[in-house]
Amino acid sequence: MIHAVIMAGGSGTRFWPESREARPKQLLPILGGRAMVAETALRLDPLVPPERTWVVTNRLQVDGVRTACPELPPENVLVEPCARNTAPCVGLAAVAIRARDPEAVLVVLAADHLISPLDQFQRALRAAAEAARQPGALVTFGIPPRYPATGYGYIRRGAELGRHEGLSCSAVDAFVEKPDEARAREFLEQGTYLWNSGMFAWRADTLLDAVAQHMPELSAGLDELAAEVGGDGFEAALERLYPGFPSVPVDVGIMEKADGAVVLETPFHWSDIGSWKAVYDELDHDADGNAAVLPAGGALLAQDSRGVLAYSSEPQTVAVIGVDDVVIVRTGDALLVAARDRTEEVKALIERLKAEGRTELL
Repeated sequence: MIHAVIMAGGSGTRFWPESREARPKQLLPILGGRAMVAETALRLDPLVPPERTWVVTNRLQVDGVRTACPELPPENVLVEPCARNTAPCVGLAAVAIRARDPEAVLVVLAADHLISPLDQFQRALRAAAEAARQPGALVTFGIPPRYPATGYGYIRRGAELGRHEGLSCSAVDAFVEKPDEARAREFLEQGTYLWNSGMFAWRADTLLDAVAQHMPELSAGLDELAAEVGGDGFEAALERLYPGFPSVPVDVGIMEKADGAVVLETPFHWSDIGSWKAVYDELDHDADGNAAVLPAGGALLAQDSRGVLAYSSEPQTVAVIGVDDVVIVRTGDALLVAARDRTEEVKALIERLKAEGRTELL
């Protein structure tokens, strides 16, 4: 059966001041609806029901995840004792799910991506699950590039292996790191490159076999952990073993080394919503290009202003006069005003706050 694994452990520093360590992007209504992790879980219905939906998160965020996704069984929220990147994350999920369903196919998703429309997303999940049932197949979702992005990794497609649900599955010829703009333009023109979405599908046993082959140190720890799944000693074993797991992305530790890497070309719209600018780009705008996310109520009053994004999770009226291309984010204890094309620099503010010991704002 298909199980979904939602990775929800990121810190979300690029969305300060609304995001904090205990309340990162995936726990926020960044686009004005539900928390992003809740939107991700709901996007699975009816293909994957709550009892086969799993979330991997951390101690700081577990209460927020359970509040956002009350329909999930408590045992389906796996709590990492510490951050160890995505290879241990997906290994932990595979061990837990295999114990319940030895033939499980896992679709692995990020908690904080925007995907639409729903029917095309579920079509891609069905296709990926079919492809993942092939012996040794490790499937990644490749996004047809819309522009020469420099903030995403790329996947170079090799020979087509077949079609599932009418979607093309190809051998992965190479994973390519984030390019500069010139190379990104070349990739776009060549037509053989896809954006690397960081989403995957595989059988639980196939993934664990690949871990054993390419990351034996992690595999040994997961085997020890697997012996405790379902028993009273699981939590203690997780606390003891997990901090010693290598901190490695699954792309680097497994996918770039595996012979069975397959890329599915997706049919849906996708964004990782990586900055306030990306939020602005995904919203509807008024005639002057202004947009607002005010889920608790309020309004944006813009006079002689263009290209403004206003955000507040508290009831708020934001008034602007004579300003263009800015982002305004208001919280109870901080206000951010930034040029829209410089919102990535929020990360530098976080480092400054850390250096100054301003932990109450982190």
